[in-house]
Amino acid sequence: MVPDSMLSVFTDLVLTPWGLAVLGLCVGSFLNVVIHRLPKMMEQQWKADARGVLELPEEGESPDGALTLSEPASRCPSCGHAIRWYENIPLISWLFLRGKCSSCGTRISVRYPLVELSTAVLFAACADHFGNQPTTLLWCGFVAVLVAATMIDWDTTLLPDDLTLPLLWAGLVIAALGWNIPLKDALWGAVAGYMSLWSVYWLFKLTTGKEGMGYGDFKLLAALGAWLGWSMILPIILGSSVIGAVVGIVMKVSGQLREGVYVPYGPFLAGAGLVVTFAGAPTVMSWLGWA
Repeated sequence: MVPDSMLSVFTDLVLTPWGLAVLGLCVGSFLNVVIHRLPKMMEQQWKADARGVLELPEEGESPDGALTLSEPASRCPSCGHAIRWYENIPLISWLFLRGKCSSCGTRISVRYPLVELSTAVLFAACADHFGNQPTTLLWCGFVAVLVAATMIDWDTTLLPDDLTLPLLWAGLVIAALGWNIPLKDALWGAVAGYMSLWSVYWLFKLTTGKEGMGYGDFKLLAALGAWLGWSMILPIILGSSVIGAVVGIVMKVSGQLREGVYVPYGPFLAGAGLVVTFAGAPTVMSWLGWA
């Protein structure tokens, strides 16, 4: 058993906007690794599985080796310089290095500190919205997965099952434990989330002969339904459509949206899910004019 005094210190120091913002910076640094490596790990596994099915001999050692989230150690992709611990401090190291590799001077993408900063802001928002209680950490995990899924989908148009399915099951489990919405709402939220996009997918495919979205989108909306409940599915779909339209217009005006370019839907679902999460069900209902 954790003494009440220790629990009080933990909640007073960590489960505050500033405490969780610091935690968010650290988690954001790890998310950068997940965003970069998980698609490569999936590709390695697909190739290994394909060779096994086709009964082909195994390939030689990959240049990246047996890639995992922890191995090999982080290096500069240009010169191979091993990243030292003091060059890997979230946000601070990027600013200190002025966004460049300390060895070869190659620019380090600004997206790395932006992911860290975004995660910190979202963690602080969780503390502010859900309060000074241990279950707030669950919502921090929720937003962390959405950040990683958003960036991976934007880069690769893939929504990994390694992210969407654990998020779905976590939503159902915490509902069953009584830590969030009622289990009935979570269960039907998952069903409604999956089936709504599944129906749209097949209607669009039967009508046009084309695929308008991937199965990862179904699973992501099912996960959002498990966390937020069935009544938030329609607001999330509507919100994702609005966000997608705004982003599409901006990309079109800036020349980034070209004919035939596929824009993933997952980031807009995740964005709408975050809006609904922090706005709260009563506010969302009032936006829509629903009692």
